[in-house]
Amino acid sequence: MTSKRIDIRQARSSITCADGQTLLEAALTSGISYPHGCKSGRCGSCKSRLIEGEVEMLQHSRFALSDEEKAEGLILACRSVPLTDATVAWLGAEHEELQPAQQLKGIVTRIEDLTHDIKLVQVTPENGLPLHFSAGQYAELSFNSVPSRSYSMANRSGERHLEFHIRHVPAGITSGYVHQTLKTGDPIKMEVALGASFLRQYHSDPILCIAGGSGLAPIKSIVETALAHGMKQKIHIYFGARSERDLYLTEHFRGLTEKHPNLSFTPVLSEARSELYRSGFVTRAVAEDISDFSGWKAYVAGPPLMVDAAMAVTFARGLQKEDMHADIFFTPETLPIAAIAE
Repeated sequence: MTSKRIDIRQARSSITCADGQTLLEAALTSGISYPHGCKSGRCGSCKSRLIEGEVEMLQHSRFALSDEEKAEGLILACRSVPLTDATVAWLGAEHEELQPAQQLKGIVTRIEDLTHDIKLVQVTPENGLPLHFSAGQYAELSFNSVPSRSYSMANRSGERHLEFHIRHVPAGITSGYVHQTLKTGDPIKMEVALGASFLRQYHSDPILCIAGGSGLAPIKSIVETALAHGMKQKIHIYFGARSERDLYLTEHFRGLTEKHPNLSFTPVLSEARSELYRSGFVTRAVAEDISDFSGWKAYVAGPPLMVDAAMAVTFARGLQKEDMHADIFFTPETLPIAAIAE
């Protein structure tokens, strides 16, 4: 077997795809800023049109790519292994505005506890220049000798630092290092900015935001950016956590709702009952409150099962697939594709 030549229309260039490599892997290795999100066939951010050639489609979620879409010639770049030379084009012109990711060095300038297992880590670039990204994107962080990991920015673009919310994952090597060893003044390497689950500022209809745990980080960036840019449509935030000790920044978001009448904030506890907060799964609360998502945009960030449930609820109530933007937080105990595959 030999490598395949892949022409990517928007990139106006050809790349080489090695045997067994996916289109997305080959594109990113070649330095092309190909739109993507989960890299595992769940979110649909890398949905593309196969113009010429053949690919083998690996296991993926039916929400990310339906049988009807496949019949129309659509593929997921993250799950497509070329069988022949091919020509592809990703969907939507909006991705062309994204800046290519860059490698930077930074210094840890602030660490604080947000909850019993989530730390705020602030990183300031060595060059001292403001960092620009699209709200909702993430960075690949490298701490010392532990494996690099992806974490979403929680602050707004254009500031002189990046803010991350890092949860201590059980048996997690990198998150364990962050929680137990990392200190202010430590050097860090980062690749920024990555991901296609970012705020679409051209949109003027209602917005739904669902966060699970530290998934509040990209939602915070998205919401604060939308408000700062004067977006006046209704913005509904649902924040799912296990118990009260897992909630954070509730006062911050309540303060925002007082200043912005178009914003609502609803914490939901899945494993505890409280007089202050709603109980049950966060997606069930969404389903109870909103019956029609036609014309909406949805931004969802958190663990795979929560994202899958959010897709099921919103799609069943009229949300279009292209209006779902998901940032899936994988941990060592989660598989790339669980029981939702075809």
